[in-house]
Amino acid sequence: MIDRGGPTVGELGEDGVLPRVLRRLGAAAASEVGPGDDCAVLRVSGDAVVTSDTMIEGPDFRLAWHDGFELGWKLAATNLSDVAAMAATPTALTVSLAVPHDTPVVLLERIAEGLDAACRALAPGCGIVGGDLGRAPVVTAAVTAIGELAGARPVLRSGARPGDVLAYAGELGLAGLGLSLLFAEAAEADGTAHDRTLGELWARHPEALAAQLAPTPPIPLGPAAGRAGASAMMDVSDSLAIDAHRLARASGVRLRLDRARLEAAFGRQHGAEVPLEAMLTGGEDHGLLATFPEGIAPPAGFAVIGSVEGSAATGAAEARVRLDEEPLEARGWDPYRVWPPGSGS
Repeated sequence: MIDRGGPTVGELGEDGVLPRVLRRLGAAAASEVGPGDDCAVLRVSGDAVVTSDTMIEGPDFRLAWHDGFELGWKLAATNLSDVAAMAATPTALTVSLAVPHDTPVVLLERIAEGLDAACRALAPGCGIVGGDLGRAPVVTAAVTAIGELAGARPVLRSGARPGDVLAYAGELGLAGLGLSLLFAEAAEADGTAHDRTLGELWARHPEALAAQLAPTPPIPLGPAAGRAGASAMMDVSDSLAIDAHRLARASGVRLRLDRARLEAAFGRQHGAEVPLEAMLTGGEDHGLLATFPEGIAPPAGFAVIGSVEGSAATGAAEARVRLDEEPLEARGWDPYRVWPPGSGS
């Protein structure tokens, strides 16, 4: 929900807006030169990992539901999680924003505050080191995240082997529940978001809405999994079902998810009941799915949810992932499908 008070971006212009945004950002520990020059300069130790992502008003978020702080937090959290999934430690983000002419400057200030707070809370030492400000018909954000391995090897999606255990860390299913609640109780029949009931919805379902609007992925557990000997790992952003298929395909293996283990570990989170269907297909949790060789205990914070059972036969996509003994369909988050066609933001 946008605060409409104060000047707009168009009224102040780039030179007036940037100082107000930059003063809300802390420095990255690895930064030699931060925002304000043509490039940032970072100290690195060994190999670096780099990822980028975009979020666009409409297919990725609705300003009627997001405070600017929450949006900034989510922009950081979703990219920090990708770095952690490689077993790397996040060191820096660059953030480019393009917004309409009439966007209140306070929205950008709040986004900056959320970005900075997420870095400090989820990946201490990481910070915003640069970016860009431009104009677009809707709020559009592009984030690049950088991490360092400090001599460790990256953990890829392709390393799972038969006999490994399958484990998960983070929230599971809550974000999808939050999105369902928002569409059911804070949107018109055509899917257009509104904020009339948002406060009351937050009061009744704080866990699910927080997971959707301002997720808290377990960033330190990525490097911890790498140190423990994880054989494969990935960020679960689209759903456990979809991303389990991706990991299985990359590794050329079959995965078996254990219904009883899932329900025991994630059936109740932060006091909220989470049904199995939400765990499997909810999407946007940004937890970590990892495999560990037999005899290696996953770090505390990971729950074993299944196993790697063998090599996948060519053309057997439908049997690549099973829930107990039944094939599991790859269903979950898809920005081209989840938002009602033609719905407003």
